[in-house]
Amino acid sequence: MAMVEIRFHGRGGQGAVIAGKILACALFKEGKWVQSFPMFGVERRGAPVTAFTRFDEEKIFVRSNIYEPDHVVVLDQTLIQAANVTNGLKAGGCVLVNSPQAPHHFSTLDRYAVAVVDASRIALEHRLGSRSAPIVNTAILGGFARATGLVSIDAVVAAIVEEVPVHPEANASAARAAFEATAIAVDCGLVRAVGTT
Repeated sequence: MAMVEIRFHGRGGQGAVIAGKILACALFKEGKWVQSFPMFGVERRGAPVTAFTRFDEEKIFVRSNIYEPDHVVVLDQTLIQAANVTNGLKAGGCVLVNSPQAPHHFSTLDRYAVAVVDASRIALEHRLGSRSAPIVNTAILGGFARATGLVSIDAVVAAIVEEVPVHPEANASAARAAFEATAIAVDCGLVRAVGTT
């Protein structure tokens, strides 16, 4: 398998940076070489945040931001209109969106495989964050595991328990719930087929 690169787009307070770190931890548990790092700009709640994770079967020597990701994870669907979240996304790449909408709602993303999960609802059901600011990072990782098949949900849950100091059980449950609730318009997985929903 060639190196795989994932870019996270979120807003301050949603946990995009931690999501990248947890995903790297989960992939490491599965024997991959990993990198995870944020790109900092205006550091305030609600401001756009970008984070990156890359992994490979071999040691990684690249030390740059990710400009041509294989997959994009969008923690706030309003960023689709506010920023070019698909900039550089490779052909056949997957866009996972935190949204209550069905995948076909995102017609502007029709060049890519689209998956959606209502991570905000799931976070609130598990009392993660507040109604005005749900913390969706662990739920979105469950969706990523389902949509791409690049990491197992068990590895994601193990990484959450290890890396999340507050309410690890609730966060792990949110990831599992999101894994089951993810809707996929076109198969995002490069490893396994999960079919359409």
